[in-house]
Amino acid sequence: MNNSQNKIKSTIRPAAVAGQFYPANPVELELMVESLLNDVEEIPPPSKAIIAPHAGLIYSGPIAAIAYTSLQSVKEKINRVVLLGPAHRVYLKGLALSSVDYYETPLGKIEIDQDSYDSIRNLSQVSVVDAAHAEEHSIEVHLPFLQLVLDRFKLIPIVVGEASPEEVEEVLEILWGNDNTLVVISSDLSHFHDYETAQQLDLSTSKAIENLHLESIGPQQACGCMPMRGLLQLARNKHLKVKMLDLRNSGDTAGTKDRVVGYGAYAIN
Repeated sequence: MNNSQNKIKSTIRPAAVAGQFYPANPVELELMVESLLNDVEEIPPPSKAIIAPHAGLIYSGPIAAIAYTSLQSVKEKINRVVLLGPAHRVYLKGLALSSVDYYETPLGKIEIDQDSYDSIRNLSQVSVVDAAHAEEHSIEVHLPFLQLVLDRFKLIPIVVGEASPEEVEEVLEILWGNDNTLVVISSDLSHFHDYETAQQLDLSTSKAIENLHLESIGPQQACGCMPMRGLLQLARNKHLKVKMLDLRNSGDTAGTKDRVVGYGAYAIN
């Protein structure tokens, strides 16, 4: 048997929400994301970590794009992305890694950073749960932005279920790295209120995020509250600052105003 036959075949987590949350056609997807990035009027300075939404791109894409444009000036430096998103599809206790070698979108494959995974595997709150990744959009929707903004990078995707701020903070502390590492927390804000109610709720949540008041942020305020609270606790302990980049909802982008979802973009430095 030759060497090529001895090699273990790479495993891939294929795109699960292409054609639903974003175009499945790679040309259309690239054009859409590039358009969202180009439409940002004022590009923020780069940041160590960002919080950005994860809905269908026609809804939350304009808000996410503002956070991602901030990376354009440091795209040569960043070669490692730690991406934490909430579990929507399966009940999950703790934080879930994937067993695959690559995540895939219509724009191509992204290699999983196995060395980074290895550095947190021994933590009691961390386990490998492929079912948590299989259909989860909170990670996937960010990937086209990362693929088009950054040059080359490895991915550390983590789906977060029921987990304390301390459990998430411990993982982030280990993975924090230096200027080559970007941390992304995937979260939308309030869900399915009328436009005015959502604006009031999301403004209150946004102030809590900026002031690092993680105790005020629960599932009703942000669907990604579990990973978000861990980042905010780490920011508090590292004396970092959070700056709001944008705060809107689906009624401002592509939806009706009777039942909206809130979106915020934030930079942490």
